Amino acid sequence: MLTSVVSGLAGSVPDRAPAYVFYASTASKFQEKNVLTSFLPAHAAPIVLLLLSNVFMTFAWYGHLNYKSHPLWIVVLASWGIAFFEYCLAVPANRLGHAVYSAAELKTMQEIITLVVFAIFSVAVLKEPITINHLVGFSLIIAGAFFVFKAPL
Repeated sequence: MLTSVVSGLAGSVPDRAPAYVFYASTASKFQEKNVLTSFLPAHAAPIVLLLLSNVFMTFAWYGHLNYKSHPLWIVVLASWGIAFFEYCLAVPANRLGHAVYSAAELKTMQEIITLVVFAIFSVAVLKEPITINHLVGFSLIIAGAFFVFKAPL
């Protein structure tokens, strides 16, 4: 039954299809049909998805700092709701990305993207300046990322 339901869904993919769609080729095996990489190169799709997921993540984790008068339970629920969309982008990013990058490379990309998104968010939304200490610290993290992607020393 599950096979027919999933197969039926895959056969009627709407114009606004999700990043990937599951369909069943047999009763026991699911395969992924990657919709996203049909218009993005395989190495770029995870980067785009990680960038978008980090925007959601940053708002979920730090956006509430501008709303300190709201009760904590409301902020937690709102952040959790925002984080759901972050996961909807991050999980496919890592699934697709692992076909092209190692897990360590994916994690390193995610951390660098997080730093960039957070720096922009910090200045634009929280109105907090980026200091020289922040820049030095971020630069050291980026230097570490270089060695993750560098061929063996």
